[in-house]
Amino acid sequence: MAIELNRPALEYARSLVRDGKVVRDERDDWSEAAPSADDENRFIDQHGWTEFSHWHLGIDKSENRETKKAYSFPFGDLRSVRRSGVISGESRAGQYDHDEIRDELRKLLELIDADSD
Repeated sequence: MAIELNRPALEYARSLVRDGKVVRDERDDWSEAAPSADDENRFIDQHGWTEFSHWHLGIDKSENRETKKAYSFPFGDLRSVRRSGVISGESRAGQYDHDEIRDELRKLLELIDADSD
């Protein structure tokens, strides 16, 4: 398993934040805000795998890209960037030594917080 930074997803996340499509919730809110498996399945049916991939900063290119197993480190609820998702992902990325993803999530959090001032 070689999880890499999903650069198109990072650019998408940044553009969503710049466009104000962000929910500035708290870390503990992620457990309720994270999309359910059913939400993800509906999204994939409506928008396809490429759009689904844009909601995840981690990608495992050794996995089939048309499976959820290929994607990790979600940062939003499939509608908006969630501050809680960014915080959760940053913590998890650090825990599992995905330093590049952790660092980009930290920068994304800084962008979110700077934009709210």
